[in-house]
Amino acid sequence: MKEGRTDNAIAYYRMSEFFMYDGDPDKRKYYEKATKLFYEYYADFFEGENPKIERYDVPYENVKLPVMHVVPYGESKGTILIHGGNDSYFEEFLFTVLYMQEQGFEVYMFEGPGQGGVMRVQGMHFTHEWEKPVKVILDYFKLSDVTIIGISLGGYLAPRAAAFDKRITKVVAWSIFPCFQDILVSMQPQGTQRAFHILMKLHARPLLNLVFGKKAKKSPIIDWGIKHGCYAYEAKDAYSYAKKLKLYDIAPVADQITQDMLILGASGDHFIDYHLIGKEINMLRNVRSLTFRLFTDKEEAENHCNVGNGKLAIDEILSWITRIGSKE
Repeated sequence: MKEGRTDNAIAYYRMSEFFMYDGDPDKRKYYEKATKLFYEYYADFFEGENPKIERYDVPYENVKLPVMHVVPYGESKGTILIHGGNDSYFEEFLFTVLYMQEQGFEVYMFEGPGQGGVMRVQGMHFTHEWEKPVKVILDYFKLSDVTIIGISLGGYLAPRAAAFDKRITKVVAWSIFPCFQDILVSMQPQGTQRAFHILMKLHARPLLNLVFGKKAKKSPIIDWGIKHGCYAYEAKDAYSYAKKLKLYDIAPVADQITQDMLILGASGDHFIDYHLIGKEINMLRNVRSLTFRLFTDKEEAENHCNVGNGKLAIDEILSWITRIGSKE
């Protein structure tokens, strides 16, 4: 801060909070510090008579969902509703929204249950029934003919919402995400995956907790993933967390998804085996159209959610929206 590198300080506070566990007294403090600095540093976007970005707090159950809204400078090419996933803060997508605005789109971006301040400050944890917060947003702003974009876990959440609300006409899953429980072990050997699913069916809580515990001791990332998961999904242990993830499965509602759909994958994703796309495509039998785009290392977009070349992914999304719209 003394060096004037506020943007770096925001990132440091944000990532410090990100890796803190539930119960750490500094977790909320660091989140609020990062958020305060963010809105101070980028104040020009949000303040004045005609701010570039409008902020809203939309009532939902006993909390308020924060929303950012931008309108294009010229004629609108369409309306986008965008949200993150398992561990997102919507502030991190600020420049994604601004770029979409520059390309001629009206954009609404929101945080839902389990995300950002909705969980960290207001205390509302994840729900697999994502159609509920989405309905509230669509109702509040009286939206129709919307393209919904879900990032990471949003690759499940957005299609789930679309299954229940036909005001959504196009769906973008910015990650392959057929079933969270499958994804949890998708990077493990096939034998390990089979054993995991058998043990889950047998409700082998002690054994699975023992296995998860041993893996967590060897890997800080696994340790963080389990602890964050227990916090965000209100699970008392690793087994309960894994069991809850079965709710985040597109299969029960797949036949109800009738919109045009785009799925983005990444060939080098550290978290999701892109070969799961076959399972997802086979479930989506009633979509109006289905486009799958796999990004690779040759495009520098092979990482989770195409980190490394996000602009390429965004351009693909916006091009797809325009192409699909021109066919209607």
